[in-house]
Amino acid sequence: MMKLRRRQLFVLLALLALLFSACGTRPEEKAPKIAVEEFFKNPEKFSWRISPDGEYASYLSPHNGHTNVFVQKISDSVGVPVTNDTVRNIYRYQWKGNRIVYLQDVGGDENFQMFSVAADGKDLKALTPFPKVRTEIFDDWRDIAGKEKEMMIGLNKRDNRFFDPYSINIETGELKVLFENDKNYDSWFTDHTGVIRIASKTDGVNTTYYQRTTEAAPFDSFLTTTYKDQFAIQFFTFDNKNIYVSSNIGRDKTSIVEYDLAAKKEVKEIYANAEYDVDGLSYSEKRKVLTHASFTSWKRENHFLDAETEAEYKKMQDKFKGYEIGIYGNNNAEDKFVVWTGNDKVAARYYFYDKKTGDTKFLADAFPWLKEEHMATMKPVEYKSRDGLTIHGYLTLPKGYEAKNLPVVINPHGGPWARDDWGFNNEAQMFANRGYAVLQMNFRGSTGYGKEFWLKSQKQWGKTMQDDITDGVQWLIKEGIADPKRVAIYGGSYGGYATLAGVTYTPDLYACAVDYVGVANMFTFMKTIPPYWEPYKAMFYEMVGDPVKDSALLAAASPVLHAGNIKTPLFVAQGANDPRVNKAESDQMVEALKKRGVAVDYMVKNDEGHGFANENNRLDFYKAMDKFFDKYLSGKPVEAKKQ
Repeated sequence: MMKLRRRQLFVLLALLALLFSACGTRPEEKAPKIAVEEFFKNPEKFSWRISPDGEYASYLSPHNGHTNVFVQKISDSVGVPVTNDTVRNIYRYQWKGNRIVYLQDVGGDENFQMFSVAADGKDLKALTPFPKVRTEIFDDWRDIAGKEKEMMIGLNKRDNRFFDPYSINIETGELKVLFENDKNYDSWFTDHTGVIRIASKTDGVNTTYYQRTTEAAPFDSFLTTTYKDQFAIQFFTFDNKNIYVSSNIGRDKTSIVEYDLAAKKEVKEIYANAEYDVDGLSYSEKRKVLTHASFTSWKRENHFLDAETEAEYKKMQDKFKGYEIGIYGNNNAEDKFVVWTGNDKVAARYYFYDKKTGDTKFLADAFPWLKEEHMATMKPVEYKSRDGLTIHGYLTLPKGYEAKNLPVVINPHGGPWARDDWGFNNEAQMFANRGYAVLQMNFRGSTGYGKEFWLKSQKQWGKTMQDDITDGVQWLIKEGIADPKRVAIYGGSYGGYATLAGVTYTPDLYACAVDYVGVANMFTFMKTIPPYWEPYKAMFYEMVGDPVKDSALLAAASPVLHAGNIKTPLFVAQGANDPRVNKAESDQMVEALKKRGVAVDYMVKNDEGHGFANENNRLDFYKAMDKFFDKYLSGKPVEAKKQ
């Protein structure tokens, strides 16, 4: 009797196991609805740095309504604000000696001015208070004897198309011209002593590189490339003779190579990846060794070149299993570090790491109010384009929903010569929290997949680049994931252009659309680009189209000239001071649609540029978009909008 019961129990357990296997795991619980503010308000503490002496940490945090810089002793848990900007968020800052240096623009015009302040918040100095002049940091001359209070910057004071190199005293603002740039070189590279050794010049299509052996020697050309070939200088070898470069000359994928300046040729391959561009190289300034090369597959990855560095990363990975890690900064002694950890459900957690003791100290969670267990999973996906290309992308599915017949937000990236990668994305998380699936795709022209894939985007705005996006929608529909009647498209910058192109050239595909600072008219767009992009205009004409020679092509690719096709409800958002995509782009589209009676909402922020940096503007935008998508993606009846 006992044996029979035991046998029956085994059979029952086996049947249950089969049933469990057939049905799959128990569905996740749906996340609670999270307010828009939680996703898009300023982070609590982020962008951590460590002082050169290793005694202090700095971070950005809200103060007086805007993001400002705070400083604290490593041993403390609370910092004090050392900046007090009440007009616009500060985002770009760093240490130089015992001072904080930061860049700030006015109203989003991207004409950044440079400021510095002591670590205790005293002695604030406006270092480059020049109207309509942009400041760029070329070299911070970190840990170089004799340059403890100086940095190398670029200013386009002389000619707004070109940046000339200066040294600047970060305490007094004293400027010294480092090179009389009568040749209009457009980029500069220093060796490990801080001396400018390489300059380059472009006609937009071809770039010529020049070198000199000493500060007193004349420049001599050593290489000319076309825009199709990448030759991205990383830094000099430690003897200051050769350079390390990320190059795809003679190959499809960029590799890290050593280039002999005297012989004018590549002499050694440091690291190559057969599938992806290798675009980064790091080193130890103290130990004078290469540490790792970096590339992006579906996520950021490192190939280690130094056993000590690899061992330290492994220690970190063992401490933070399930999370990606990154070194955000270190002191000059290279024994104290700020470590970032995160994944697709955690934006950023920061730790202080002491290499000597192996101890870690929690510093902050950038978004402590967002609970990891409430966030959705982002997974890498791929599909085939209609002409056979493999398109890589990322699919975020709403937590607790069956992946079937879902409303979807298609989210093409900006650039367009950039890419999406895996990690926390607050937009995707908000959409998923509302029950929408989110598809981001690296359409042809996206970077990281080699020269051939990038060049397939030549003169393809609104054509095959757009087809790759459309094919992603069709793939989701074929997989049964997307409800074909509830697909939205949203993007910023080039993604905004792709949004407008989507509703123009495939007007029946999308239920609604949101264009964020997107291009509408290819002709007016090219007339209003910033002056410091002028040297690259010829390349832009070859990659996108010449307004004269390719006028028919650009006319066909300009959504505003085909606004008669649009019937999709549209929401447009624009910064009035945008130097990249002029406000006139959005004005034209909105006016054309209003004349036809097409539903269009228009949001303009007068104190913003290419994207909304200030928290109140950002929240206004995402709240409006949340309501817009709810109106057109929820499946509820939509009332006709009165014009």
